[in-house]
Amino acid sequence: MSTTLGDLAEQFDCELQGSPAVAVDHVDSLVNANATAVSFLSNAALKHQLLDTAAGAVILRRDDAVDSPVPVLISKDPYATYARIAAVLHAPRALTPGVHGSAVVAEGASLAASAEVAAHAVVEAGAEIGEDCYVGPGCIVGPNCRLGRGSRLLANVTLVTDVEIGERVLVHPGAVIGADGFGNAMTPAGWVKVPQVGGVRIGDDVEIGANTTIDCGAIDDTVIGNGVRLDNLVMIAHNVIIGEHTAMAAQVGIAGSARIGARCLFAGHAGTVGHIEICDDVVVTGKTMITKSITKPGAYSAGWAGEPAKSWAKTVARVRRLGTLLDRVAKLEKDKR
Repeated sequence: MSTTLGDLAEQFDCELQGSPAVAVDHVDSLVNANATAVSFLSNAALKHQLLDTAAGAVILRRDDAVDSPVPVLISKDPYATYARIAAVLHAPRALTPGVHGSAVVAEGASLAASAEVAAHAVVEAGAEIGEDCYVGPGCIVGPNCRLGRGSRLLANVTLVTDVEIGERVLVHPGAVIGADGFGNAMTPAGWVKVPQVGGVRIGDDVEIGANTTIDCGAIDDTVIGNGVRLDNLVMIAHNVIIGEHTAMAAQVGIAGSARIGARCLFAGHAGTVGHIEICDDVVVTGKTMITKSITKPGAYSAGWAGEPAKSWAKTVARVRRLGTLLDRVAKLEKDKR
């Protein structure tokens, strides 16, 4: 899409330094941008790239504007403004309402007139596809699943059964929502599968990454709040509840019946055990395993940062000797008494 800097400044409440007539049609990095691109700077470490940029305009804080060789859109939050402008310049293609000839929509399914169902998709009986929705190639929308207005399943997404998705939700390829949770009861004769009879409830404005899995509830529903962001390869187990605007990076795993508060941040490969509660505004750093409930906001870490192999070997050797050293200290203290 092509627009002018004047239009962008007005739409996104920016102060423009430069000609409002300059036309732009895409976003790009400071290094690679050309005269029709919009770029941004929010990291001071990259400020040297600003001096040589050839962008049509750069989104900057006021203090950085004096150093720009090109027109500037002044914003208090350049990165957020960049994201909103990028969404305009790189908007998804318009829908082609209707059902592709190779798709299957069962009798008893409800499909809004403005929705698009792409090639080889399947919409089963009892499913509801709302206005302006997109069901991409190879997707399966199972029985009693509901897709709210403006939501998009990109490709090969599976909604198993009794999955309710809110409005403006984006689900990336390969995600599976509503599969059985890992419910098994051990008996003398072996494992007995525990039927998983709950559903999944996903709020509005949620984004779910590629190959992420969200299990259905065992009895009650698994719940994902409004505005949640789940990266690729995230695992959400049965009956988990995630509060609004929480974000989880790749390979996070949340065990069954854990309750995660609002506005929490989980870095890559972090996780929790089941049946614990984490309050609002908690940050969990990479590879950290949370094993107890957290009641106080803040950052929590565990694990060990990488170091050269020889150094790590020495550390491990010292840790292995700690038991012996503790015994020696205890004996010395006892002898002193």
